[in-house]
Amino acid sequence: MATFSRRDLLASMLALPAALRGGSEWIPLFDGHSLDGWRAAENPHSFRVVDGQIVAAGPRAHLFYTGKVRNADFKNFELKVNAFARPGANSGIYFHTRLQAKGWPEKGLEVQINNTYPGDASYRERRKTASLYGVRNVFKPLASDNEWFLLHIVVQGKQVQVRLNGRLLVDYMEPDPPVRVGDTAGNVLGRGTIALQCHDPNSEVHFRDILVRPLPDDIPTPTAEQPAVDDIYRQLAHMNAENFPVVDYHVHLKGGLTLEEALRESRRLGIMYGIAINCGLGFPVTNDAAAEEFLKGVQGQPVFVAMQGEGREWVKMFSRETMARFDYVFTDAMTFTDDSGKRMRLWIKEEVGEIKDKEQFMAMYVDRILGVLNHEPIDIYANPTFLPEVIAADYSRLWTAERMRAVIDAAKEHDVAIEINNRYRLPSPAFIKAAKRAGLKFSFGTNNGDRHLGRLEYCVAMVKECGLTWQDIFVPKPDGEKPVQVRGVP
Repeated sequence: MATFSRRDLLASMLALPAALRGGSEWIPLFDGHSLDGWRAAENPHSFRVVDGQIVAAGPRAHLFYTGKVRNADFKNFELKVNAFARPGANSGIYFHTRLQAKGWPEKGLEVQINNTYPGDASYRERRKTASLYGVRNVFKPLASDNEWFLLHIVVQGKQVQVRLNGRLLVDYMEPDPPVRVGDTAGNVLGRGTIALQCHDPNSEVHFRDILVRPLPDDIPTPTAEQPAVDDIYRQLAHMNAENFPVVDYHVHLKGGLTLEEALRESRRLGIMYGIAINCGLGFPVTNDAAAEEFLKGVQGQPVFVAMQGEGREWVKMFSRETMARFDYVFTDAMTFTDDSGKRMRLWIKEEVGEIKDKEQFMAMYVDRILGVLNHEPIDIYANPTFLPEVIAADYSRLWTAERMRAVIDAAKEHDVAIEINNRYRLPSPAFIKAAKRAGLKFSFGTNNGDRHLGRLEYCVAMVKECGLTWQDIFVPKPDGEKPVQVRGVP
């Protein structure tokens, strides 16, 4: 079981820039034996002190710091909290908030605590521990239940950073004016106190070593490149606020793009990434050993990890056990052998050659797509409805309602999500709307061919045009429910 002592806290402090290490000392906000300096305005019995820890368990409530440190009014600060969550727990740490008459936090922001809380029948909670709730969300659980973990929050001007066990997960720069929608309109940086959340009677979270280090009010906001505050920025902000899993599930480390650079871009844009490795005949990974080496290199990183099956041979090149170690598996139907025995890759013009009978080609192509959906154990069907360049201009005519329905029905039968592909701007709105009516899930994917990832522009446009909601968006299945474990490998 991981634990973090005050020695650990001080050691992690030394990793910060020198400008943040100077100044005031770390000050405990919790004395370890009482709730002096704290006030639970509603359901006060939901908080109690046990063995030097604040235990939050009971009816929904919030515990506000009201003590003498800075008169419970913080602008720039560092906060470190050791937390311990029981299975299914949901909680949070508020800052820049204040107590209002009915006892709920007023304004401010929240750092989420949720490792395995699923939500209920009416609302599936997607945001995981260390999310800056509704602003910069983490969708992959990176802390474990029944183990202590360290949350470290730094607020400096308009910048908020959140670290989990020393790893930077959130690096948010609030624009001027802030972009907020709906219920998040008041969730802006300012100043105020700190509060702990008790979410519901079935949730139990422990807190200890609650330490604050106030920073001067006039510390400037760090200088860093930020995305333009345009329509894409606003739509992504809306999606983050509305519980959309804002994840680019189809990112490759290509063109010299490193994992660290991808993580930095992910934090800058507020888009979590799924890093995919190409696995199959003629691709970088061709066996279990190479796949395991890739998995080892990204273990513990704040990204989803994906296997992209290439060609139709991939299902026989890897064991089910290795496939299941990835967060999800996806493929496309862009590589296949046609009826004459010719193996082709549809994105390579020379391999496709001339297509004399477009209708015959489409009949054969749809048959190959159905083979993929019916027989390959995948979570996501990528690059959907792609057509080779020689016939791409006839997309609307060739992708008839009947052909679309055949693909949609097969995906529905096997619970395969459809990728909305940013690179090729596929599938069409007509396909997406038909798939939504059928109850399919969708994933977002850049499918980058170089180091440039973009901001999911086509995906964002399709969310708006096709009326997609957060319930329509794919999330990886837990262990035991993955397609490779349920459907097996032919």
